[in-house]
Amino acid sequence: MDTLLSGSDYNQLRAFVAVGELLSFSRAAETLGVSPSALSQMVRGFEERVGVRLLNRTTRSVALTEAGETLFRRVRPVVSELGEAIGQVRRSRERPAGTVRIHAFRSAAEAYLDPILPGFARAYPDVVLDITLDDAVVDIVAGGFDAAIRIGEVIEHDMVAVRLGPEMRQIAVAAPDYLAAHGRPEHPRDLVRHRCIRWRWPGHATPYAWEFFEDGRWFSVAVEGPLIVDDKQMARRAALRGIGIGFAVEQAVADDIAAGRLVPLLERWSAPFPGLFLCYPQQRQMAPALRAFIDAVRQAAP
Repeated sequence: MDTLLSGSDYNQLRAFVAVGELLSFSRAAETLGVSPSALSQMVRGFEERVGVRLLNRTTRSVALTEAGETLFRRVRPVVSELGEAIGQVRRSRERPAGTVRIHAFRSAAEAYLDPILPGFARAYPDVVLDITLDDAVVDIVAGGFDAAIRIGEVIEHDMVAVRLGPEMRQIAVAAPDYLAAHGRPEHPRDLVRHRCIRWRWPGHATPYAWEFFEDGRWFSVAVEGPLIVDDKQMARRAALRGIGIGFAVEQAVADDIAAGRLVPLLERWSAPFPGLFLCYPQQRQMAPALRAFIDAVRQAAP
């Protein structure tokens, strides 16, 4: 035989081994889930391929020839091992296993990843979640990630995007002590005369310009101030200490506002924008581990 087997070669070899084990075309056909005539055709084709008769057939019995017996003893363990290997691959497709690489904004991880981790680890012990927490906007595919959680405004158009939460909005906030010392801005453009805590997207050279909404359009204000950070929690803490006016997602400072530690500013010009989404590349065949992760995140989302 040729060194490499085609799909039809394997099916013929498997048919021969089944008949050699059971010495019955009808029982072998039942085991393989094919008709006796189809099985007989496969075995006949296999005999033509190897160029020697392997089975003696009568209307009442089937027996291996001497050449058939020799070949049967050699190929039976090979066919069995191949069958087990193929079965293992099929089972691995059904049972989630392997590594899922995830890129997530820090706030998104706290809201949507932390809550699912204990249950996911119990339900899928063979899956490893490799999570990178970073507020940078990276190319998911080029970065080798399977999925990401980020705000809707920075999702590539060719990604599948699943909404996880409501719309969000950013608001300016300041500690009461800061307002007592420096006054309160009445319009976003007044911010240029205030000390502001600036935030820089990771990987960007210049700080983010604060965005506001007026008369049906967005506009930006390039603020100044004594502090530039690339971590939003550090910016929040600086605002709490009265260092300057901060700019934060409303949900992230809701408790501080409710407790009076921070005062919301310029809310009239703060409009909502798309919130957090789970996104991943479109794919025809999704790995079970990735599907399990996506389902877990979606089910846990409010």
